Amino acid sequence: MKRIFRIITVVAITLAVTPYSLMAGNDDRRGTAGAQELLINPWAHSRGWGSLNVGNSRGIDAFFTNIAGLSFVERYEFAYSNTMLYGGKNGLRGGGSSNAFGLAVRVGSSGVLGAYVMALNFGQLDVTTTENPEPGALGTFSPTLMNLNVAYSHAFSSSIHGGVNIKVINESTSDVSATGVALDAGIQYVTGENDELKFGISLKNIGPSMSFGGTGMAFSVTNNNGNLITVEYRDAEIELPTILNIGVAYDFLFEKWDQRLTLVGNFTSNAFSRDYFGIGAEYSILNRFEVRTGFVYQDGLFNSERVTSSAGFHAGASVNIPVAKDDDTKGLTIDYAFSTQYNLRPTHSIGASFRF
Repeated sequence: MKRIFRIITVVAITLAVTPYSLMAGNDDRRGTAGAQELLINPWAHSRGWGSLNVGNSRGIDAFFTNIAGLSFVERYEFAYSNTMLYGGKNGLRGGGSSNAFGLAVRVGSSGVLGAYVMALNFGQLDVTTTENPEPGALGTFSPTLMNLNVAYSHAFSSSIHGGVNIKVINESTSDVSATGVALDAGIQYVTGENDELKFGISLKNIGPSMSFGGTGMAFSVTNNNGNLITVEYRDAEIELPTILNIGVAYDFLFEKWDQRLTLVGNFTSNAFSRDYFGIGAEYSILNRFEVRTGFVYQDGLFNSERVTSSAGFHAGASVNIPVAKDDDTKGLTIDYAFSTQYNLRPTHSIGASFRF
């Protein structure tokens, strides 16, 4: 009991000492944060919810929504997911795709160690300058955006689960790059006769500011004496897109055909944009087939003031294929998700996870 009390105390203190300016939605700071790829959910399963399953996320999928859910991995889990953002790199100029690979391994009776890497691909983009604005005149380049995550999650009891994720962020081109480090932390509380009620809190992307450097930040000029000198820009530091999620989930269980209906609600406080909240639902039958949906609302969603493409309608489905008779902890799950995007083509995600 003392251990649980300490956990709750630490989480409460963390939320209390976090500056309000970081946690409150601030529209005046919109667009001033960097590393926006940290806000892209690469996992197809939780994308079908609209990333609303903070209270009941499970397995590798929990890396994005609430790292505490990683502690529910039974033995080993491997997952891969591909997301075609805004129609993919061929669908819309500026669109792209993400690929994510994850692995989780149970260590001891209560802990799970996991890691995953996500990389964004934008294809070949045209190099343009103020002197040569025509596309194709100077060739192309391909930016690299990647983040590497290493996490540990622990089941402190059958009701309390917590986890921490450390991520290394890298953004680069051939002559400019930036590297940063961020921390995620989360906790989940499960209660009820059949563990049907779940709460979750996750704090994401806490870390120092990033800045770009490299030869691409320099240019040559001739001074008044006719000497050629090289001048380097000093890039301004950019903060990370810190967010706080608070979620709840409730399972309605039906014995016939092992049916389950789960309702979820979530509130997200953005440090550099407007806050948003959402509701979602998932229906499962025979522990084999699942369909889910979610709707994320943000102020200005239905007019020209909309500022976040991830708000709106989301849907997804999963098929669970067991590999061992009467053992649902081993098997293959195939996930698909669809997301609407304002003034952009829809985003599609497909992924698979294997538990063994």
